[in-house]
Amino acid sequence: MKEISDLLKRNDIRAHSYKKEGNVVIADTNIGKVVIKKNKNKDYIYNYLNDRNFNYYPKILSEEDYIVFKYVEDSDIPKEQKILDLVDLVSLMHSKTTHYKSISEDEFKKIYEDLSNNFEYLKEYYTDIISIIDEKVFMSPSEYLLARNINAIFKSIEIGKEYVENWLDTINGLDKMRMTIVHNNLDLSHYIRGDNNYLISWDKSKIDIPVFDLYNLYNNHFSDFDFVELLKRYEHVYPLKKYEKELFFILITMPDKIEFNDSEFNMCIKIGNEIDKLYKSNKVIEEYKKSIAKN
Repeated sequence: MKEISDLLKRNDIRAHSYKKEGNVVIADTNIGKVVIKKNKNKDYIYNYLNDRNFNYYPKILSEEDYIVFKYVEDSDIPKEQKILDLVDLVSLMHSKTTHYKSISEDEFKKIYEDLSNNFEYLKEYYTDIISIIDEKVFMSPSEYLLARNINAIFKSIEIGKEYVENWLDTINGLDKMRMTIVHNNLDLSHYIRGDNNYLISWDKSKIDIPVFDLYNLYNNHFSDFDFVELLKRYEHVYPLKKYEKELFFILITMPDKIEFNDSEFNMCIKIGNEIDKLYKSNKVIEEYKKSIAKN
């Protein structure tokens, strides 16, 4: 704490009290509340955001080994409105930070092979897991839950492999991909509406393909909101390219690798959530394609 105290003093900030919350420290000071956290060397991200006139993050008061932000009090708004605001803010960020990166044929091929290999690996992994489970006389509740729903996993893998092949046809002849800043940690708790709209927790941010933000948000909230409507809202500001849409389809149909390394109760929750997500993913893709066809 002395290191933090010395940092604040160097910036003429006098702290009255400190409170640790997760990986941040919140201090009451002579200039109001401030948030202090380890600086993960993302200065170039903030500089890039500023250069592109996107300043929707709390004001930075100091950047050294620790970074000090002005504390922003979150407004109490319904989560349904909050997710819409978050999607609007992310689409704006992607729009403002877009640039194109040249990609060679070999690089495209590497992405294709990585995706294909991931699906093949998952198919072999779940084939082995279900073979072991089937040999048991008595299955645990989580094993039974997985065995009962294993076809949903295999179906999703086969659908995903088809999307990968479609994606390969789509990128044929392309020599560049669209890049943006991706927050890479999108969650409803990382959006704050105070005197302005803010995104917080930029530690994982990087420059990458924009659909990774959508995929991240989907993973965190697939069961909470109508993602077809959220995608349409996002695309109202930032329309996705065909290869980006197909990549999003690939990502949300790829099952997670479920490992039996937790309590029986938690394993049942984990497996149940994964099965729900795969069913939801297929539904989202079907409904999204129908909405596009109508337009």
